[in-house]
Amino acid sequence: MSIPTAISRTVVTAFCALLLSGAALSRADDVPSFATAGYAQGVRTQEMMDKVDTNGDGMVSRPEWLAFHEKVFAMLDKDHKGSVNASDFVHSNRDKIAAFATGGFANGLQTAEMMQKMDTNGDGLVSHEEYMANQQKVFDFMDTSKEHRGMLSPAEVLAGGPRRW
Repeated sequence: MSIPTAISRTVVTAFCALLLSGAALSRADDVPSFATAGYAQGVRTQEMMDKVDTNGDGMVSRPEWLAFHEKVFAMLDKDHKGSVNASDFVHSNRDKIAAFATGGFANGLQTAEMMQKMDTNGDGLVSHEEYMANQQKVFDFMDTSKEHRGMLSPAEVLAGGPRRW
């Protein structure tokens, strides 16, 4: 191998490493765009994992996660309009959601800040589509396996994985 070829490979390798580190940094920076620390704290508990893991296999699948959040949205949308305004998002059925999920989850979810993060079109409402898209992002963020296999292990749910928020 000639010196220019070795230097070229080194430069290309360094450039690729820089790009990859930038992508990882970008992903970490995205966290505040779809969640808050309070929400993360409420989601990442053994009690929440047990509630979402409906088949009891010790893992949370994407379908289990989404089914759980369909039920949460139905509790938020008490008038069944398909969207929730700020007042309903923050106050609607808090006790019912806390009993269904956990108090920490309800307190982390039902905040004006989380509502703003979910209201991606800025119309002052969180639609069913916006809510579920947000929960998809949360699930995808927690799925830290190399394969992104659509299953969350206890380490991933409990913040034991490589990324924390």
